Parts: sequence; C-alpha cells; structure tokens
Amino acid sequence: MGSNTLNEPSVSRGPMEENRVSFEGSTLVDWTAFSKARAELGAGFVRILGYFREDGVKSVASIEAAMRAANAAALVIPAHTLKGEARQFGAEPLAALAEHIETIGRDCVEKQDTPDQALEHVVKLRPCFEATLSLLEREANPLKERRPVAGGFGRRAPGGFGRAG
Repeated sequence: MGSNTLNEPSVSRGPMEENRVSFEGSTLVDWTAFSKARAELGAGFVRILGYFREDGVKSVASIEAAMRAANAAALVIPAHTLKGEARQFGAEPLAALAEHIETIGRDCVEKQDTPDQALEHVVKLRPCFEATLSLLEREANPLKERRPVAGGFGRRAPGGFGRAG
C-alpha cells in the first residue's frame, strides 16, 4: 500500500498517526472525528453519508461549472456546502480545500473580479472528493473487505462433492 496515487492513498502508521490515510502527504480523514460522527448519528449514519455523496457530487460539479464560467458568486454556496458536510465526517483536507475555494469566491465577488486564482484548487477538488468518499464509504460498509472462506457456506469444497480431494 505504499503508493501515493489518487486511487490508492498510502497508509501512514507512525506513532502519532495510527489508522490515518495519506493523500498527497496530508491525511484525508480524521478517524476520531469520523467515529464520533458515526456514534452521534447512529442508525442514520449511512443515510447521512449517502446525502454527503449526492450533495458532494452536485457541489463539485457546480464548482467546476462556475469555474468554467468564471463566475465567482456561483462558487460560494456549493463550496460552503461541501465544506460543512466534509467537516461533519472528519474529512478536513476536503473541507479546507472547499473553504479555500469559498473564500476566493467571496473575495472575488467583493472585488468584482474573476476567480482565476481558484483554478488550481478546483482542479484538486474532484480527486480529493472521490478519494475521501471512497475511504468514508469503505469504512462505513458493514461488509468491508471480508475474504470468503474456501468451502464455507454456499461454496463447493475443493475437489467437489463425491470426489476425492
């Protein structure tokens, strides 16, 4: 797992960073905050995570469209929404990126300027969102990465029925 690509975040296992996942040198999810949110939301956790997925996909698309249109005002609300929802799940790097885009959008609206300086952040947003969401959903899945047992229930044992192994 030592890869540091967008699809395969590397796991950092230093003494102070146990169970944290790295994305471009930063941690994608604060698992303590994630666990706290999971405990507080209880049975509604998976449903709320589903809303985060839906809202996040829309927010990222809206931010990208606003950037293409050079519309600073249109950056603000979806970036603000994404920031808040990401923080709820402990996805601080995603929240910080969205906050930076939101701030640039607000500043540009105030100055009546185009949001050119947001471009580099907007380009990073989708991969960060997708990698973060993948980690959150994998961790929330009650069936996460369980390996089937050979010859277990519903599986034919090696050699098959009535055959010598």
